Formats: sequence, structure tokens, C-alpha cells
Amino acid sequence: MKKKLLICGATGFLGRNILEHYINTDQYDIRAIWHNPTDLTDKYMDKVQWVQSDLTTEHGVKRAFYGGVDILLQYAAVTSGAKDIVSKPYIHVTDNAVINSLLMREAFINEIEHFIFPSCTLMYKSSDYQIKETDEVSGDEIFSKYYGAGNTKVYLEKMCKFYSSFGKTKFSVLRQSNIYGAHDKFNLEKSHVFAATIVKVMEALDSITVWGTGQEKRDLLYVDDLIDCIELVIKNQKSNFELMNVGLGESISIENLVKKIVDLSGKKLYINYDKNKPSIDTKIALDVNKANRLINWTPTTSLDVGIEKTIKWYRENR
Repeated sequence: MKKKLLICGATGFLGRNILEHYINTDQYDIRAIWHNPTDLTDKYMDKVQWVQSDLTTEHGVKRAFYGGVDILLQYAAVTSGAKDIVSKPYIHVTDNAVINSLLMREAFINEIEHFIFPSCTLMYKSSDYQIKETDEVSGDEIFSKYYGAGNTKVYLEKMCKFYSSFGKTKFSVLRQSNIYGAHDKFNLEKSHVFAATIVKVMEALDSITVWGTGQEKRDLLYVDDLIDCIELVIKNQKSNFELMNVGLGESISIENLVKKIVDLSGKKLYINYDKNKPSIDTKIALDVNKANRLINWTPTTSLDVGIEKTIKWYRENR
């Protein structure tokens, strides 16, 4: 009998990529949670049990678990780009804390087998060196523009460890770097820097404008590598709780990223920098040796290949 896989946030960027992967592998009986209407729910009616649910409510969470769950991939979240992080930082705090707190409690009550929680790198200090999971994380020292969202993630990571310490559910915390690829939020109002740059480059005629100075540095991971990591976490994690970095393991400045996307698009564009626009001047590159040691995972998609795949998908689908 197949195990039951619950994918929360299945119509979002990461959730949709994960959903389509597991549909194609036919490993599990899949239940997928959606909140806002989308045409995706009609596409896989014969392969997925779709459940509309508001995960900010206790009733909605119980509805998601109805019928039993073995493995939960928790990719439901309120997300956005630098503009909202700077101007409306509170939107990443309350709902995300409520959603995950309710889901963790219900997972514990139902004694499910495995809960995979996607964290992020917001709690890490800017660094010129690769950052390890063991590097000190102090809530008061989180970068000011990330303070609310970063501390929320740290709290939720600790809740995963808390429940794993006395329940039957195994918890995995994946501190993901900036993920990109197919189905990303290619929307200038809501997207992160990678997707925003893809949109600007692909729609431009002769020039594009980049927010900030371009000196910020980011660790960028292609979405298929994240999915490979999830597969290996489910298969290989032995302990009740693990926290691990999941990234490419190297950083690139936004300036060089934009130039690379322009070059690989085949376009000839002039690049402007608007220093009056919001930007978050930090440098992040992850040490991913722990994931390699514990679950035998390492990223396999270079940034150039990932960009080429994303541009190809954009041209075919947008």
C-alpha cells in the first residue's frame, strides 16, 4: 500500500514543482491543499485528492489531515519579494506562525511519520564565508529588515525540535537558500530578485533597471535540486530531528547575476541601477556538507544550466 503524502501549498511555486514531481514518480497517494482558486486543481483531478482549506484555522488544518497522513511537505506560506520585506515586514510573521503551529500540533496528535519544514537563511548574518548550521544565530542580531520573518523562522525551527523530542513524528528543517525555476512568481510586485530579473530581461526591448547597487550576494538553488534533497531526507534521515542547509554552496552578486541572465537570454540590454529602490545588502553562501554527510545530497545543477532551463520554461509558458 502506498503511503499518504500531504503537500500543503501545492499551488504555489515550490509546492507545484514538488506536486508535479511526485505525480510523475507515482510513489504516493497524494493529497494537495489549496487556498486560492487556480486552474491547477482541474489539471490533475485523476491523480490528486485536492482539498481546499484555510490553514490559518484549526478547522482548516483538521480538514487537511482528514483520512490520514504519513508524510507532510509543508510549503504553504505567505511569501513575497524585497519590496514587501522592506515596506510591509509584518505580512511574513503572523499568518506563517499560525499556519505552522497548527500543522505541527496536528501532526503530533495524528502521530504522522515525517514532517518536512522549509526554513530559510534570513537568520544568518551577512558573511564573506560559507555559513554552517552551527554558526551562532542570535534573534537580536538578525538583519533589521529580516527581523520579524527571521525570528519567526527560528521560533518554528525550535517548535519542530520541541515536537520531535517527545512525539513519534520525525522532523526535518531545511534552511533553503533562494530557490528558482519553473512556476516561480514571475511578478514584479511579489517576486524575489531572480524571478524579477527574468521578467525584466525577457520583456525588455533595450534596457532594464535593477533595484539597489547590485552588490548584494545570494546563494541560488535550482528547484529540482531542492526536490532531490526532499526525496533523500525522506529516504535517509535516521534521527527524529535534523536541521540542515540546502543551497548551491556559493554566492553571486546581483550585478553578476543580472549580467549572466542577460547573456544567456541572447539579448543585448543596457543595465541601469536605481539606488533609491529597496534592496537588502547582505552576502550569503551556505555550507551544505551536513546534508551531504547525513542524507547523501549535493546540488547538481550549475547556475548557468539552471538559468538556461528557467529561460526556456519562461519562453514556453509565459
